[in-house]
Amino acid sequence: AMDYIKETKEIAEEAIILWQASRLSLSKSYEKAPEILKVHGSVIGTLGNFSASIGKAKSKKTFNVSAIVAAALKNGTVLRYVAELPEDKRKVLYVDTGKALTIAEVMTRILRMVGLPDDRDNENLEFLALENTRLSKRIRIVEQAIYNTPDIGLVIIDGIRDMV
Repeated sequence: AMDYIKETKEIAEEAIILWQASRLSLSKSYEKAPEILKVHGSVIGTLGNFSASIGKAKSKKTFNVSAIVAAALKNGTVLRYVAELPEDKRKVLYVDTGKALTIAEVMTRILRMVGLPDDRDNENLEFLALENTRLSKRIRIVEQAIYNTPDIGLVIIDGIRDMV
């Protein structure tokens, strides 16, 4: 029983420290995450944060994401999506849990949207096809790709629901 009381006290003390550290103050200035993706002037992506594109099956999610990636590669506007990535964060990692053939078509479409050659790889675009990879390994692969890709500015995970 003494251990339980001691643990409860430690948890409470930690919670108090976290509570104090979490308090916002209007007299402090907070750094705003750089806005890197917009559509119609509305921010849909900031550097270092997560955004989700959700919709029913066959509702053109991949098409929209393709336009976003194309805008990121161009670092400009594609189909009303505007990307403004910092110079040292221009690489895009696109992870897909679908079929490699379909993913290759997506890759081709993205490069064509920007007017880049679609018969060779682009140094700023890396695609991972994880269709035949076990779930436990998918997360580790994506983690390694993120941590070991210098200048990464945008990560797209198509089919993240399978990995959650």
